[in-house]
Formats: sequence, structure tokens, C-alpha cells
Amino acid sequence: MFCKASLLSSVTFAMLAAATPLLQQLPRGAIALPKRSTLTNADGTFDYDKAVAQGVATQNKHRQNLMNLQSNTGGLPQGWEIKPVASLPSSIGARLSRRQIELLTNHQDGEVWTGPISIGTPPQPFVIDFDTGSSDLWVPSSSCANSGCSDKNTYKASFSSTSTKEPGTFSIEYGDDSTVSGPIFKDTVTVADIEVTDQTFSAVTHSSSGFSDPFDGLLGLAFPELSSLSADPFFNAANSQGAVLSNEFAFYLASSGSELFLGGTNPALYTGSIEFHDVNATTGFWQVIDASISSGGDIAVSGFDTIIDSGTTIMYGPPEAVNEFYNTIPGAKVFDSSQGFYSFPCNNIPEVSFSWGGESFAVTRDNFNLGQTEAGSSSCVGALAAKDIGTGDNTWLLGDRLVYFLFDPSLYLYLFSSFMKNVYTVFSFERNAVGFAHLALPSS
Repeated sequence: MFCKASLLSSVTFAMLAAATPLLQQLPRGAIALPKRSTLTNADGTFDYDKAVAQGVATQNKHRQNLMNLQSNTGGLPQGWEIKPVASLPSSIGARLSRRQIELLTNHQDGEVWTGPISIGTPPQPFVIDFDTGSSDLWVPSSSCANSGCSDKNTYKASFSSTSTKEPGTFSIEYGDDSTVSGPIFKDTVTVADIEVTDQTFSAVTHSSSGFSDPFDGLLGLAFPELSSLSADPFFNAANSQGAVLSNEFAFYLASSGSELFLGGTNPALYTGSIEFHDVNATTGFWQVIDASISSGGDIAVSGFDTIIDSGTTIMYGPPEAVNEFYNTIPGAKVFDSSQGFYSFPCNNIPEVSFSWGGESFAVTRDNFNLGQTEAGSSSCVGALAAKDIGTGDNTWLLGDRLVYFLFDPSLYLYLFSSFMKNVYTVFSFERNAVGFAHLALPSS
């Protein structure tokens, strides 16, 4: 399930009708991101099928990341391992396939975060998902005849005077038979007015039906060590070519007015100073060290690393640590042990916050609550789930509701984590750090 998802000028997309006047005036370097889908149904219940699908996609996405890391660096950090390909249960796949038309309609109503880019000379337009949890750029090729490429903008290499074909092929498997693959090219890529020449990317000639969501492709913003293409990601190339003023970018995620700022930050969207914390860049991830999570103001688990991944909606942690956290919440219990979901009393949603040794950054109750376990239930599902994705027993994954990928056989969604929806988040290559600041305006 692939949901759709700058330096010299700003661009807005069709999504700001409900934005505040402040957010309508985007500064130079900002790119607007429409709202993404959630894992809560319209009736307030937890969308179990979509959440399981996201878990499959998250595990397989990071399986590919670890394979890339091992190939590019010659090894993996101690305790990390490449897990087998995760599969979506056939019953869930069938149910999600039947829901495809409904889900696509919801996305077209603006329930996704996307952004436009162009590739080639003259420019060919694409709608792209921006992902801090991967490092490659891919879009559909005009030669792709699979259903996953239907109704997409496609790349026509012969139409671009700056296109060059590169040796090799690109391929990523997201689960079951859901893959994208194709040849490799170099061409001019532009996001807003940020132009990068000879950017390496793939124009995929195979995109399975799992990628039939209304957005075209993906642009990764992690470190080069995670690249399947063994090439600099777009933002790194933009910095090396002098196309951005600052070697950092920032996300503001909200129900309206969401924004990606390339080449700096937008001070209008946060208050106070940005609190930066070092990352372990050798892993290729935006992996911030020495975190703690609190419930009700009391530290529940501490001393772990956190991967900040804009492509995931649910937060994931090692099973033992997640169980330790929920043990501090009165009435919390395992909801689904096979998928790592926990529930808690709906009338007692925990006050959850993260800290990296400085201020505490809260996850709002609305963002931590994924909905009732079923209609009329007094139990709700938490946005922190237990899953071993192969990054050891001391690394958590934090994304949009808290964290990157929502996939199912009918749609492929990259969702910003529940955590990132509660803070202004800055990704700094210059400092090798991730920074957090309190929001200037309420987010939801």
C-alpha cells in the first residue's frame, strides 16, 4: 500500500484550505505536505488490518535497509541481524484488497502527506513521499505495465536531454509479492527550486499491485549507507552541489499546514531553542542515542536508541522493553501478541513523553490512542507496538504518529510517526544530530 505521499523558493500543494494564515505564507525553502491517513477508523475503532500491514512493510523496509548497510559498509552493528521477509496474513490481504476503492477515495480527499518534484529536461512532474527511513529515489517508468504503475506519472528517459542510463538494476521487496524494480538512471531532479544534476534514481518497470495508491514514488532522506543504489541521496547531493544554504532539513507535521523545510528551519513553526542530540550515523539511520520514555511523568524505560523515521505511523520497540513500558500503565494488557499490540482503558489514556537527556517531549493522548479495540469497547490500542525488526534489543523506531511505512496489498502508505506529530524535528547532517523543538502551533 503505497500512499502518496528546498532552498530557493517555496511551493504549496492542494491541501492548505484549512491551514491558518501563518501556515499559508510558506517561507523560502519550505514545501507543504498534505495530511496523511491514520490507523483509526471513522467510527473511532482501531484499523487492525492496516496496522498489521504497516508492521509487515516496516519490517521488510528495514530488512532491505540492513541488507544495504551490510553491502555498503561490510557488516552490521553488534546484535543486529537481517530477519526473514515478513508476510501479510492472507486473510488480512483479502480484506484490504476489498477495501481498496474506499481507501483510495479517502486518500484523494487529502488523507495523505505528499510533495511534488520534477525529473529531467524539460521537467517531468511526480508526486512523491519523503522518507527519513530510507535513502533512494524511485518513480514509475513509462515502460511499466503493471497495475501498480497505472494512473501514475511516469518517467520517459527519451524525453529528457539530461538523462543517462546507468549499469545495474534496482529492486526492493516490501512483503509477499509486493516489489518495485527497474533500471537505474541519472538525471536532473528538482524539489521546489532546488536543482540537483546527475541525481541517481530508478525508473521502475515493475510495480506490483501493492503500490496502487495515488502517489508516484519515494524520495529517501537517510544517510548514503542505506542506499540500494550505492549513491548519494537527493539532499546529500543538493548540499554537495551547493544547492541548499544549510546541510539540514526539518519536518512540521499536523492535520493541516504540514511542511518539509529543505536547507534550514522555519522559526515560525517552533518556540524556544532546538535541542540537538547526536546520532550514530554509522548505521545509516537517523539514530538518536540515550533516550527514555515516561508514563505519567515517571521514567518507564531508559538508555535506548531511537531511529527517527518519517515513513512509519506506529512506534515500535523491542518486545521486552515495550512490555516493561505497558506494565507501568494501570489496566494495560496485550491485545494481540502475534503483532505486538497492547491496549489500555480508553478512559485512562497514558501521558507519554520521550527525552534524550534534556527536555521531555510529549506524545498527545490523541496521537497515542489508535482507537477502540472494537466498536463500543472500553479498551483502546496504543501507538507503541512490540516488534523485532533486526536492529537489536536496544533500538526503538519512532515515526509520524510515532514513526514510516504503511503497506498492504492494495495500498502502500508512508506515514509520519505519532512522535513527530508532536514536535518540530530537525535532521542535521552538519551536526550529525537530530533536533527537537516545541511546536509554536497546536498539532493533531
